[in-house]
Amino acid sequence: MAEAAKGPLDGLRVIDLTRVLSGPFCTMILGDLGADVIKIEPPKGDPVRAQGTMTEGHSGYFAGFNRNKRSMVLDLYSDEGRDVLRRLLADADVLVENFRPGTLQKMGLGEDDLARLNPRLIVASINGYGSTGPYVDRPAFDFIAQAMSGFMGVNGDPDGPPMRAAAPVSDLVAGIYAALGVLAAVVGRERTGKGQTVEVAMVNGLISLLAYLASEYFATNRVPERTGNDHPLVYPYGLFTCSDGQIAVANSHDQILRRFLDRLDLGWVMTDPRYDSNSKRMAAREELREMINARMAGHSRDHWLAILNAAGVPCGIVQDLHQVFADPQVKAQQMVIDVPFQDGPTVKVPGFPIKLGATPCHVHRPVPRLGGGTRTILAELGLSEEEIAGLLQRQVAGD
Repeated sequence: MAEAAKGPLDGLRVIDLTRVLSGPFCTMILGDLGADVIKIEPPKGDPVRAQGTMTEGHSGYFAGFNRNKRSMVLDLYSDEGRDVLRRLLADADVLVENFRPGTLQKMGLGEDDLARLNPRLIVASINGYGSTGPYVDRPAFDFIAQAMSGFMGVNGDPDGPPMRAAAPVSDLVAGIYAALGVLAAVVGRERTGKGQTVEVAMVNGLISLLAYLASEYFATNRVPERTGNDHPLVYPYGLFTCSDGQIAVANSHDQILRRFLDRLDLGWVMTDPRYDSNSKRMAAREELREMINARMAGHSRDHWLAILNAAGVPCGIVQDLHQVFADPQVKAQQMVIDVPFQDGPTVKVPGFPIKLGATPCHVHRPVPRLGGGTRTILAELGLSEEEIAGLLQRQVAGD
């Protein structure tokens, strides 16, 4: 690939022992920002390489979380494989892993071992529940984290069951928090000269996103009711029906609400004794919903979108993915990019949400072939061609 401007993390070497989603998302963020990410894979590779719809035998799911990395196949069940890993870690800046707690210790790479090997090493661990407490040894996936965190319990319609978010939010949030923790540790190391551990649990990440739902629970000691697409604290706020479909309207406070109601010729609502406070409007949600829908049904979504946006009322249509990726704003923000596989096809993936002015994120490495960087990385460690050939022959490493 053509050489591009260096990213802000250029020179930061990250050893990536992660697989599936939360960890790869973390290390992809670091790679997008310019870090040299070495993805260590078992001989069969990250399981996600075989999941999702394939393009010429390559997984788009895998591409979405593993650009800007080099892949090295290493058998970490062998003594020789762990020796190679130690050589990598001795000169690395960051190790990221998403094993169950205690796995690194069993490999002879516990916190004290790593500190002796490389005092500057930052060790980031992503797991389900954290490394203390009664659930330490439990396996966890996104669906379980959504359930156990209370996140699922507050989502869904009032008369329906708890509802998971379609996207794997606990994995994604954990990956973002881990990347943030790594960057904080890098800054801290500039002052102290020493690395430290960073731990992120998927369940904890989702608990942190409960926001005002948690605040209301602490204030009232009541479990919030599920409110579907309505806001649990203010009304009118949600989906409303136009002549040709629904739009989402977010009247987050009274100033915006007045603008909204005035454009619907319903400004009188704000002074009517039945509706002149938010608590009264919350109690009369169904009456107000019927009133608002009756007005909005007289015109199209485009009509109301133009009028309400011009008035400073946050609103938009509920777009499917055809609409999202054809949206001119999404295109202007370059939120669809083409990423090549190493020795393979080019596929489309979501673009970079972080927009840096001087050192923007870019694709500086393709989605790696399994073991596509093994020989190069071993050579960078100072191994001779004969030593590399021996490791490959004994299947300690693979390309």
